[in-house]
Amino acid sequence: LVKEPAAEADGKPTVSGVAAPNGKPAESGWSRKNPYTARLLKTVNLNRPGSDKATHHVEIDLSPDGPSYEVGDSLGIFPTNCDEHLGEIIRALGASGDEPVETQGGAKGTLREALDRLCCLSEVNEDLIVLLSETATDPAEADQLRALIDDDAPIAGFHVFDLLRKFPSARPDPALFVLALADLKPRLYSISSSPRRHAGQVHLTVRKVVYEYNERGRKGVASTMLADRVAVGGPLRVFVQKSHGFTIPADPGAPAIMVGPGTGIAPFRAFLHERDAIGAKGKNWLFFGDQRGRYDFLYEEELADLKARGVLTRLDTAFSRDQDRKVYVQDRIVENGKELYAWLQEGGHFFVCGDAKRMAADVDLALRRVVKDHGALTDEAANAYVAKLSIDGRYRRDVY
Repeated sequence: LVKEPAAEADGKPTVSGVAAPNGKPAESGWSRKNPYTARLLKTVNLNRPGSDKATHHVEIDLSPDGPSYEVGDSLGIFPTNCDEHLGEIIRALGASGDEPVETQGGAKGTLREALDRLCCLSEVNEDLIVLLSETATDPAEADQLRALIDDDAPIAGFHVFDLLRKFPSARPDPALFVLALADLKPRLYSISSSPRRHAGQVHLTVRKVVYEYNERGRKGVASTMLADRVAVGGPLRVFVQKSHGFTIPADPGAPAIMVGPGTGIAPFRAFLHERDAIGAKGKNWLFFGDQRGRYDFLYEEELADLKARGVLTRLDTAFSRDQDRKVYVQDRIVENGKELYAWLQEGGHFFVCGDAKRMAADVDLALRRVVKDHGALTDEAANAYVAKLSIDGRYRRDVY
């Protein structure tokens, strides 16, 4: 589960080129500006053969000197770019990769080092288009590039290499080229482990992003790095971003209702492990969904064990492609509305993690419908009930 990192105090996301050395943390602690160099312990595909997806369970060693976290927090990871893409761009520029460059942030190194760790190769910005328009030796290409400054719709979805390939006469100096590229920003992932259960480690649940566009394969830079490009024992530059309220109920006896389809299950795996570790007696109800139960039931064995031991009170699944009519988690919420409303009336907390535009919006509508129907309320009163849940900290969302 990946999210856009929040900006620093000055409003600008920052990317550190070099991690602070392991050992005693700096006075300000480990942070995005001062990331910790962790080590990859394990990465394994949770989807079974036959699935259309690859979702990796990733385990990372933080060691005693690394950053600490609580359930509900997110882990920021500074990715590195794929060697294949670096090579394509370096060859397209007619460069060797050893040319000295300096980024806008003042980091110095070689062209290859900058493209590997500091530059975003999937974002085409105006600075790059302007630079290419100024260096194109073909007049027709220069005109096309200038037109893109005002309207970039014709290159929607383009990566940096796509632009270089489309305009082969535009070959700027490597130093100017690096200055025109956007920063490679960290990716944020919901933490899927409890520090009480996995001391010195942090776990993630990461969907590997691969697709085709413009006759070329596309790769999610961080997801493919974690799935394929970092060997066990390899370094990862990381930091912890606090959740600010998205965590287990303070009352260990309070019921928890968790809605997390796909990689949205990540924080709720952590919630369940944490409540188990502290002996919380509150009931736990998980709604999980994906495409096919046979192939895409993430953490199925773990959840079965938690249910058998009474930690997970209820588990309702929605595998959208297992039947003719697509069924989603919001449908299961409505189907089980009477009991869900009873849990809320008992002081239950309602948590949602995942896609904001579709899933979380649909779940919100389902929650309001349940409250209205089973509370015998008007639309206005149901909306007020849900608003009160949020004000009281009993309706929390980790969406993106």
